[in-house]
Amino acid sequence: MSETIDLISASFAKTEVGQREIQTRSLGLAPLVRRLLVLIDGNKTGRDLAVFAGGVEVEPLLQELLDKGCVEAKARSRQAEPPAPTERTEPDATGSLPDASTRSTSENEMARNFMINTVNTVFGQHSRLTLIETIARAKGTDELRQAYLSWAKAMEEDRIGAKRLPELREKLFKVL
Repeated sequence: MSETIDLISASFAKTEVGQREIQTRSLGLAPLVRRLLVLIDGNKTGRDLAVFAGGVEVEPLLQELLDKGCVEAKARSRQAEPPAPTERTEPDATGSLPDASTRSTSENEMARNFMINTVNTVFGQHSRLTLIETIARAKGTDELRQAYLSWAKAMEEDRIGAKRLPELREKLFKVL
């Protein structure tokens, strides 16, 4: 297949090799590449996975997984991904948020501080540094909403975070 795949808009699924790699770690993948492999579920696009790359360009990481046969890329069908009339990023469960362009710089700063403070509270100081860096580097509402995906996933994976997530999400959405 000589056609070039847009790694950002394509979705990815694990192959048999990828499933085996998760169990055996025989390919010696770098931690960040392995993290992406674990997160690949057949639905996430390169854009979705970029949130978890901690500020590193995701395309070379995905290409490595493709080259090693751990994943396969699937072009998104037009029905599965409607044309975007505006470049509006709506992370999971944020459909009720106002358009990103209506958020002020001070609201962005409040959202950024809220996410960083909750990470420090739930996980402790100096934990989840990659997540904190991703949130801190987010420029504008769209990038903060992308960082929200990582924040929400981290909260869901923690017993205390998962318990408090509905309350924290409600507070965050007032400024995000």
